Amino acid sequence: MNPRVKAVAPKDDFKLEITFTNGEVGIFDCANLLTFGVFKELADIRYFRQVGVLHGTVVWPSEQDICPDTLYEDSKKEGSKKVAPVSAESEELAIRGGDKESKARSTATTALIPDQAQMDLRCN
Repeated sequence: MNPRVKAVAPKDDFKLEITFTNGEVGIFDCANLLTFGVFKELADIRYFRQVGVLHGTVVWPSEQDICPDTLYEDSKKEGSKKVAPVSAESEELAIRGGDKESKARSTATTALIPDQAQMDLRCN
């Protein structure tokens, strides 16, 4: 399970600075949501700034919210790079050549990383 939202600070460019429960801080860009259904209200910067935290995610007064997994996985974190999760054991096997099963698992893990459109919809 990904960490949840601990704190949020709205930025003027429709971005959120989010502190997660694991201590990481990330920037989530909401610009692509501003023309989509219930999120259109966020295009008013005064309303956008009313964001808060409830039950581990970000929410606004009219009950718009964003899946906490999307917030964590799509936020740009300082000094980190978004990569597929790999266990130390499977990474070591891949470096040494590994067996066919390990290679298959590694390929499957990489294939499971959804594109942006899938990630935006997965928690709706």
